[in-house]
Amino acid sequence: MSLLKDAMPLMKETPPPPQVPFPWILPSLFAALNVVLLVIFSGYFFAFPCRWLAQNGEWAFPIITGPLFILTFFSLVSLNFSDPGILHQGSVEQDPMMVYVVWVNHRAFRLQWCEKCCFHRPPRTHHCPWCNICVEDFDHHCKWVNNCIGHRNFRFFMLLVLSLCLYSGAVLVTCIIFLLRTAHLPFSMNKASVILVAGIAVGFLVPLLLLLVIQAVSVSAAERSHEGKCTYLQRYNPFDQGCANNWYLTICAPLGPKYMSEAIWLQSMVGPEWVPMPSLHSPTCPSALSPSPPWPPAPTSGCLQAREGSPREW
Repeated sequence: MSLLKDAMPLMKETPPPPQVPFPWILPSLFAALNVVLLVIFSGYFFAFPCRWLAQNGEWAFPIITGPLFILTFFSLVSLNFSDPGILHQGSVEQDPMMVYVVWVNHRAFRLQWCEKCCFHRPPRTHHCPWCNICVEDFDHHCKWVNNCIGHRNFRFFMLLVLSLCLYSGAVLVTCIIFLLRTAHLPFSMNKASVILVAGIAVGFLVPLLLLLVIQAVSVSAAERSHEGKCTYLQRYNPFDQGCANNWYLTICAPLGPKYMSEAIWLQSMVGPEWVPMPSLHSPTCPSALSPSPPWPPAPTSGCLQAREGSPREW
């Protein structure tokens, strides 16, 4: 009990607005429209500058841009239907007033109760009001694909952003080469279409490059977009395991089971390892406790017990 009284909150966040159900048809149509626009944009590109260059013996352009379009198209469609790391819903019989604490790299986190899913969610798990689900390692809800970005599909999101950057850059270079090759020809509808395609490519490329840089910096520092309003105590991020390990855990590490079974295991006490206590308060933002005194090695009466693990365990 003394540990809880002396502890300081790790992160603070403004209370979220009341969650109301969102209509699913409009976001779904918007995501489908993005796929259609990509196909129409690519159709104009392959029909005018790419075709003209190929007819004049420059086959390198369709050979490069063709696979990039296929990669971008399937990345976009796959991300629409990917699993971001949805956690099982709990039971209404669970007590929201109980306190559970886990250790992450010498930082104690109190598991927050989700009123919608009825379970104590692990650190970095957030309930998305658009999808009405709890997502493990939540980063953000992407309206372009109408899906959350979390633990299980973040690498596919990075692949989509990277492929879009490469494809837009290749389209822009191809359009510029076409305009240079046809500079001696009079202005025509073909040139107008190519200028339009080049303008769209620039409009996509600039924000995508900025997004790619921001996401790369976030991965290197083991940060998440959703935590932008939260500040770690004394600039200490317990999820940061070094730049190389952060990239490995995000891009290359095994994803594990489709649903995180640990989240369900936390709903009940297993032997003496978990000793719940009545909640002192229930803030709306995930918080953590400073590890002032050492944690007791064995459970004792009236003490709160927790597991220590790596960030990927939770």
